Amino acid sequence: MNFKLDILAIGAHPDDVELGCGATVAKEVAEGKVVGILDLTKGELGTRGTPKIRAMEAEAAAGVLGVVVRENLGLPDGFLENIKEYQLKIVEVLRKYQPDIVLCNAIDDRHPDHAKGSKLVSDACFLAGLRAIKTDIGFGEQKAWRPVNVYHYIQWKNIEPDFVVDVSEYIDVKENAIKAFKSQFYDPTSDEPESPITSKTFLESVTYRARDLGRLINVEYAEGFTSERYVGVKNLSDIF
Repeated sequence: MNFKLDILAIGAHPDDVELGCGATVAKEVAEGKVVGILDLTKGELGTRGTPKIRAMEAEAAAGVLGVVVRENLGLPDGFLENIKEYQLKIVEVLRKYQPDIVLCNAIDDRHPDHAKGSKLVSDACFLAGLRAIKTDIGFGEQKAWRPVNVYHYIQWKNIEPDFVVDVSEYIDVKENAIKAFKSQFYDPTSDEPESPITSKTFLESVTYRARDLGRLINVEYAEGFTSERYVGVKNLSDIF
């Protein structure tokens, strides 16, 4: 499938996008934007579930969010590296879908794949715009394409955002998308091993953070992002 996306949300693992920016994705979809998701790994090192189960959950979550496409690169979970081989795989996807905006992992986080994935995607976004790098996914040479903006969502660590998005009307969609990953999060009926993300407290903390970020801009819920470049506005009234 080959068509242009307005936004491509990328995560090191299935469920990263849902946890980090699920409500923003849902809001952009509702406002008519064409959005896709790219998972870098299958999450095969996860404490719970299997790659097969997580793939099914990822598709269910994509349906909840309303994205038009979700792909998985199948890179090794736990061993992401910012190397040419992985960069080129992402470059191919960027040139295939030509997103104007890329959302990706936190710049620093508890899981090493998150920060590594963040830098890997950031570098690939730059490289995708270099015409001297040739790629072909079976339909002839791809055109160079560089996203206009790359934004990083916030995950485990409380990173100070550069800007926040009002997602008050879409927090329920985010929660339902997260719950689609039943194998990964709080489930009182599960007999699988516990991990830091399987507690009820963790699931509730996702909403707590959104409520606290919303407080900062006088709305009910918000999601925060960091930016690699200055965020510009046309006039002061664009800031509320």
